[in-house]
Amino acid sequence: MKLSDILASTGVVILLIAFLLNLYKKLPAQSRTYTFMNFLGAVLCCISSIMIKFYPFIILEGVWASFALVSLFNVPRGTSSDKK
Repeated sequence: MKLSDILASTGVVILLIAFLLNLYKKLPAQSRTYTFMNFLGAVLCCISSIMIKFYPFIILEGVWASFALVSLFNVPRGTSSDKK
């Protein structure tokens, strides 16, 4: 298995774990953990795509990682709809 395969596989596993934890209400989409998992998974997949020169996924994963990184700093934390 090549390094690009290992990076892509690791990235995809991280993204899928984040998705499943969110789907089953174990990890809210507003949490830093969820956002960081999306960032890390996308970065790993983007690096792998760069290594194999697969440009559509470089763009997809690069944009995904960029939005996740921005949202790490912009998502309000500790807010709840039940606060009055």
